[in-house]
Amino acid sequence: MVDTSVVLSGLTLDNPVIPASGTFGFGYEFAELYDLDCLGSIALKGTTAAPRFGNPLPRIAECPAGLLNAVGLQNPGTDAVIAEELPKLARVFHKPAVANISGFSVGEYAETAAKFDAQPQIGLLEINVSCPNVHCGGMAFGLLPDSAAAVTRAVKAVTKKPVYLKLSPNAAAIADVARACEDAGADGVCLINTLLGMRLDLKTRAPLLANVTGGLSGPAVFPVAVRMVWEVYEAVKIPIIGMGGVQSAENVLELMLAGASAVEVGAANLVDPWACKKIVDTLPETMKTYHIDSLKSITGGAHHG
Repeated sequence: MVDTSVVLSGLTLDNPVIPASGTFGFGYEFAELYDLDCLGSIALKGTTAAPRFGNPLPRIAECPAGLLNAVGLQNPGTDAVIAEELPKLARVFHKPAVANISGFSVGEYAETAAKFDAQPQIGLLEINVSCPNVHCGGMAFGLLPDSAAAVTRAVKAVTKKPVYLKLSPNAAAIADVARACEDAGADGVCLINTLLGMRLDLKTRAPLLANVTGGLSGPAVFPVAVRMVWEVYEAVKIPIIGMGGVQSAENVLELMLAGASAVEVGAANLVDPWACKKIVDTLPETMKTYHIDSLKSITGGAHHG
């Protein structure tokens, strides 16, 4: 019998598999397909203080080994998520969820975080300072250590639950940003969010996305995620949730060996809605294949030979 459980800042998960924000809605939609309680947790769709329609269409473009998206944080706003979406999720998912929070000012991050912190259903706050698809806020806060630290301090001042900063691979030195978040009180970090990219239509000679640029996700970014998780593990002592192109149980183990304590699965959900369940189901046998008895024992294992 293998032990698939992991721990994030005192929060024990049955397994490390978490559907990533923005690829799983508010979770309950997938309950028609399978029992969501098989998951370690669920990262809710990114939420802002006020409702957002998102960016104009088209805002999705395919590319080899990946996907470009410029959705732009479409969501009904914090109050509506708490009043309407969380009760729907509670009926089909009976574990603590991860609230993904975005903002357009430091104060807005803090305001939204405080509201989610008060919800018993939420076990962890994922503070998104890395969205590349909004024209103010989002990624702007995560590119430099000082601005990421400012958001961290503001959120920590109004919350009691674990606070994890979701970092941008577009930062010049992601390890420096992670270290600044740790110094400012972050309980953990999540990485990586999408890489900034774009595609052109040869017929119209114009960008495929109305937003011009978008975030690249999918298997193409997995080696970047492994490298950045490795670098950040070397730089900080707080837990890491790894993500970026995860498609299989083998990918989960690889990110954990690089330094992750848990793993989020993003674009794979858009290709196969059963992706997370398949990873959870195959994880025990994959662990046996690689002679792993407990997942908690392998975090950062590649750093030690």
